[in-house]
Amino acid sequence: MPIVDLKLVRGLYKTPGAARLELDVAPRFKPGDRIQARNINPPGHTRLPRYVRGKEGVVERDRGVFHFPDTRVGGQGDQPQHIYSVRFSARELWGNEAPAKDSLMIALWDEYMDPA
Repeated sequence: MPIVDLKLVRGLYKTPGAARLELDVAPRFKPGDRIQARNINPPGHTRLPRYVRGKEGVVERDRGVFHFPDTRVGGQGDQPQHIYSVRFSARELWGNEAPAKDSLMIALWDEYMDPA
């Protein structure tokens, strides 16, 4: 793993979207696609919240290509992939007692999703 350069890190924090990668990686999903968050329980790091695992949502926006933190932190490489804004209804996440019009938007990597 390369050594982190302080000047580079400071630049990332000062530049919006600076972590986005300009790589030609084909997206797996597009806005409007129904997805199901994978129901995984990895032994290490993940940014997939338990409360969305196994739940269905709708892709709202493709945010671009970024390094996949789950593999990067474990020394398994960057595995760049798309991140999507995905909307889940409150009732899908928390049941019929949740307000019918409420929803949650969350950022998910390709690796976390399957087509619904």
